[in-house]
Amino acid sequence: MPKVGMQPIRRQQLIDATISSIHRHGFQETTVQRIGAEAGLSPGIIHHYFGGKEALLEATMRWLLEELRLDLKQRLEGAASPRQRVDAVLSANFDPVQFRPDVLAAWLSLWSQASYTPPLARLRNIYTRRALSNLAAPLGRLVPRDAARHIAITLVALIDGFWLRAALGDADIKPDLVLELARRTADLAIADALAAAPAATKPTPHAAEEGRD
Repeated sequence: MPKVGMQPIRRQQLIDATISSIHRHGFQETTVQRIGAEAGLSPGIIHHYFGGKEALLEATMRWLLEELRLDLKQRLEGAASPRQRVDAVLSANFDPVQFRPDVLAAWLSLWSQASYTPPLARLRNIYTRRALSNLAAPLGRLVPRDAARHIAITLVALIDGFWLRAALGDADIKPDLVLELARRTADLAIADALAAAPAATKPTPHAAEEGRD
């Protein structure tokens, strides 16, 4: 009979083992047997706690999203200005805790598999909508709304692109470097949007002048 309180421990062990297995063996070779071996548990326990491999993969992607969401939530609580809130989103996505090889490999594999797996596709869509919203809202206090949406789309694509390059093993893609590049992109895009906007559509001066500091 399982010990009381073991379910969350075992579930997390299997999620961690899934991430490790994808990193070590690739998605196609991540079988229930390999996940069980990585966790030091019987493969049958996957069916006991998740009902099968598909549900475990969904739980793994959901956990990755939740870790990112909690990190971002904490950063946003300390962000006093719109520009700081934009920076919080960028910093969370390029934090070394998130931007590490095993997480990158798992995220890339699950992201690509989402095209064929509806539960993963739904989680991918949640991530994309959330990322766009988290960027567009503070940007909308700095630049006109249409420009804010376009900058948000650009920054989300930049984040995804750097994650992809890092997951594929590009040695030049370091967390501190890509964070600075993303910050520069945001700064330039905001400045260009303000320069191009008619005076009547620009945000109030106190909002536009708020910086990261």
